[in-house]
Amino acid sequence: MKKQLVYLFAMLLASNICAQTQKVELFPLSAVRLLDGPLKQAQEVDLKYILDLNTDRLLAPFCEDAGIKPKAPRYGNWESGGLNGHIAGHYLSALASMYQSTGNEELMCRLKYMVSVLAECQAKNGNGYVGGIPNSKQMWIDLAHGVFLPENSKGQLNKHWVPWYNLHKTFAGLRDAWLLAGNQQAKEVLLKLSDWCYNSFSGLTEAQFEKMFETEYGGMNEVLADVYQITGNQKYLNLAKQFSHKAILNPLLLHQDKLDGLHANTQIPKVIGYERISQFSGDQTWHAAAEFFWETVVKNRTIAFGGNSVREHFYPINDYSLMIADRSGPETCNTYNMLRLSKMLYSESNALKYIDYYERGLFNHILSSQHPEHGGFVYLTSIHPQHYRCYSQSQNNFWCCVGTGMENHAKYGELIYSHTGEDLFVNLFVASKLNWKERAITLVQETDFPESETSKIKLQLDKPSGFTINIRYPHWVKSGSMDIRINGKAQKVNTLSGSYVALKREWKSGDVITLKMPMQTTAEYLPDHSPWVAFMHGPIVLAAKTDTTDLINLNGTDGSQMAKGELIALSEAPRIVTSETDFSSKLKPVKGKSLTFSAKELIYPEKFKNVELIPFYKLHDARYMIYWPIVTPDELSKNIESTIKK
Repeated sequence: MKKQLVYLFAMLLASNICAQTQKVELFPLSAVRLLDGPLKQAQEVDLKYILDLNTDRLLAPFCEDAGIKPKAPRYGNWESGGLNGHIAGHYLSALASMYQSTGNEELMCRLKYMVSVLAECQAKNGNGYVGGIPNSKQMWIDLAHGVFLPENSKGQLNKHWVPWYNLHKTFAGLRDAWLLAGNQQAKEVLLKLSDWCYNSFSGLTEAQFEKMFETEYGGMNEVLADVYQITGNQKYLNLAKQFSHKAILNPLLLHQDKLDGLHANTQIPKVIGYERISQFSGDQTWHAAAEFFWETVVKNRTIAFGGNSVREHFYPINDYSLMIADRSGPETCNTYNMLRLSKMLYSESNALKYIDYYERGLFNHILSSQHPEHGGFVYLTSIHPQHYRCYSQSQNNFWCCVGTGMENHAKYGELIYSHTGEDLFVNLFVASKLNWKERAITLVQETDFPESETSKIKLQLDKPSGFTINIRYPHWVKSGSMDIRINGKAQKVNTLSGSYVALKREWKSGDVITLKMPMQTTAEYLPDHSPWVAFMHGPIVLAAKTDTTDLINLNGTDGSQMAKGELIALSEAPRIVTSETDFSSKLKPVKGKSLTFSAKELIYPEKFKNVELIPFYKLHDARYMIYWPIVTPDELSKNIESTIKK
């Protein structure tokens, strides 16, 4: 009876969604090529990081599990600490995405080789299973019979470190090798692995599944729904529903935020799965649950650069004190998954709020999470005043955010443009070239954004064609301020910020659209409205380098992902001193330096007055300030620790 009431209430909520939605299609990564700019630079650095890795070492855990002698020893760190094999799945996904984005043939060669070895391991196992989880055969048998051992430490299931989370990476890598790279053998291995999963676990009761879901299990519901899409076989969609954690789903169906205290990145992939299942089953209640989750996380639990959580967990939305005080900060994997969810929800609605968040997370968290020279990835981005970040080394560190990191910078082209059957949407201002083969249209976007407030779009068509080009009017441009010209002629822009400007006409080859998007400098408080602000220029978070002292474990040399240097006391933090409520105008551009600002009039004490604020994604290998405590002149002597509470 309780389940029926939850479902009926969720149906009522879903039926009350009044906003008009329009489904749009995304272009394949192969249709978009990045041109010179910060994203292309990051993509090239990521490509080098990917090619530095040894495929045989990544495959070693799978060979060991199958009883095949590896051709090279497995990597260390998490790859030998119980999460053996998880990076290989991410690596397959990264190879597939980067191949589509660049056409680099070495990537395809590696992908084919890895899939062939996984197929060999699967054949040796003899039951459809393939994985790198050490000593797992009896564990899977026990789980398939609903036997759950009680002697587990945190994060373990039957004495194994998040085995479903690990195996999900193999599922997802095989899926991407097929759907993105067209590798037929990957499809065959994926279907056999999915059949092993169905044959082993579909007979478990809901209570047994819920018990199994007390430990992180990645996006198993999403990938099984994708297998349903690939095959059309209903059994996989049914299994995807069984792999959907009802303890998390049911409150979301009722639009209740019960996330406090939960491990953040355990939950986000589940919600991606709810949305994927909704797309294939037509159940709008699950779609509404995913929308509600996105709304509450983005509006109530997300800070300026797009990240969420601290110590990997969601904490009360009315108290951000721990995030300020702690040396850790938002996990990059969380934003990776929130961008994936945003992309899915956008494709179902064409709603620009999803693009707004995507842009923020992309430029400020994802782009900043990769070292621009050696390509190391950041796990945790601290906002503690004057702390810093730790970066991975390609041969030594194999954290979860290394796996998602390789994927992040391989797929920058996924949401720059979208389309319906006839019309085109320009979502992001990124130097890029779009080849819309079906319409024989090529579009080249030339821009130095965010260094510049302008973008130029050039069209090449085989013959004149009538359609609409929809230009995003970003929310960070004041209504009435955006300038759009076609072939030099100013266009009337009646649209408000936060929507699309529709340019409908017969287009011909050589037509040029020029955009001017004045960016404002603003101050953004923490979501709990405590007196801490970050400064933004347009959608770009600004940060200030303070010093480079005591950067212990800067490059993950001890194997951990933590920046272990001294945690400088909050009482020593530079602060913003003002009695004004609107003080962002006091940030002044530094002459001769693009996207560089001074805040001399606001900053105290004297030794910090000359720091410069620059885009956070450009600031590396240093301690920094993102969030600044605000005090009035009368409060200057008060204890800064008191500012981290409401």
